[in-house]
Amino acid sequence: MELEFLGGAREVGRSALLVDDALLIDYGLLAGEPPRYPVRDPEPEAVVVSHGHLDHAGAVPALLKGDRRPPVHWTPPTGELARTLAEDTLKLHGNSPLCPFSAEHVARLGEAERRHGYGDPFPVAGGVDAGGYEVTLFSAGHIPGSAHVLVDDGETRLLYTGDFHTDDQRLVAGTTARPDADVVVCESTYSDVSHEPRAAVEDGFAESVETTLWEGGTVVVPAFAIGRTQELLLVCEAHDLPCYVDGMGKGVTRMLRRYPEFVRDADALRRATSHARFVTGRDGQRRRIAEKRAAIVTTSGMLSGGPAMTYIPAVRSNPTNKVALTGYQVEGTPGRELLETGSAEIDGRVMTVAARVEGYDFSAHADREGLRSFLDAYRDARVLVNHGDRCAAFAEELREDGFEASAPEIGERVEV
Repeated sequence: MELEFLGGAREVGRSALLVDDALLIDYGLLAGEPPRYPVRDPEPEAVVVSHGHLDHAGAVPALLKGDRRPPVHWTPPTGELARTLAEDTLKLHGNSPLCPFSAEHVARLGEAERRHGYGDPFPVAGGVDAGGYEVTLFSAGHIPGSAHVLVDDGETRLLYTGDFHTDDQRLVAGTTARPDADVVVCESTYSDVSHEPRAAVEDGFAESVETTLWEGGTVVVPAFAIGRTQELLLVCEAHDLPCYVDGMGKGVTRMLRRYPEFVRDADALRRATSHARFVTGRDGQRRRIAEKRAAIVTTSGMLSGGPAMTYIPAVRSNPTNKVALTGYQVEGTPGRELLETGSAEIDGRVMTVAARVEGYDFSAHADREGLRSFLDAYRDARVLVNHGDRCAAFAEELREDGFEASAPEIGERVEV
């Protein structure tokens, strides 16, 4: 089995792994100005997508150009999310060199996609008997529909972890899957971080919001639309915090309610959805909401667009108000700038924010201890570290602990 790392090697973003020039696992983009895509445009016989985040699924429609129609395999939520992301990319960059696909290519997903549940093997590229593969998806505990991808060619079993979490979140349970594998391509996003216990993070967030509301302030909660928004709505409902929800997260929340088998507690998500007030944005509604004593869960999570561009300017001048950042802020983003300096470029203007700014680690990735506990099941396997800022360092740590581990580079081909 030959693996070619077209993206996601020694970086976070544009994940794409090509197996034997035939099977492509993930095809994402690296958000930025300009966005960056995998290093070459492959023509696989089949595609499997681990989950519906931009850095793993964002470029999939580009694989359906011309007369190319490779079947695209994923879980039902991942299929829905991939479409949502593609349509958003078209709004931002459509009809420009920054977007490698069109609305026509997005529409073709309907004829190309194949949806699968967890634990049900399916043949790919003709199946093992025809020189192809048997693929099985396992819950990865990252977001609804996220999957570990197990690829078996009859001789070698490859486990592509995708993004995963070993601890429970309110939205999804942590992964417990440890399928037998000879080779593991493992993400390493938080390989040097120990997350604070989720209960402590949640309690600290709830107490902070309650205090601000009691003081008469408003809390703007920037959140990623997929996964994080729904997690925070569940937190707000559990702690009886009045909240609004705005941005792309509204549609994602409604969609996930149609797939109860892919969330940890469908009844809890229903209650959280009923508890939150959905913002329409009509007739100056956002300006009025920004003056209410409530939490406003809104995109974008890094303050790079979305309704946050209305809420932050509206609350910034009052030190009683608060901005609670709930996800990792990539270097160079307005969210990172605000967290570190107290000011940021919002909607083209540099603004000083007098409102208090706080950060909370609601990560949906395994931390250092979670990664090591997961990999303990694969001490006899070969480990290829990817999807991280310190892949080589983590691979070295694994080697020191007795693993056969390495960190491939972008464009590298590896025989396994």
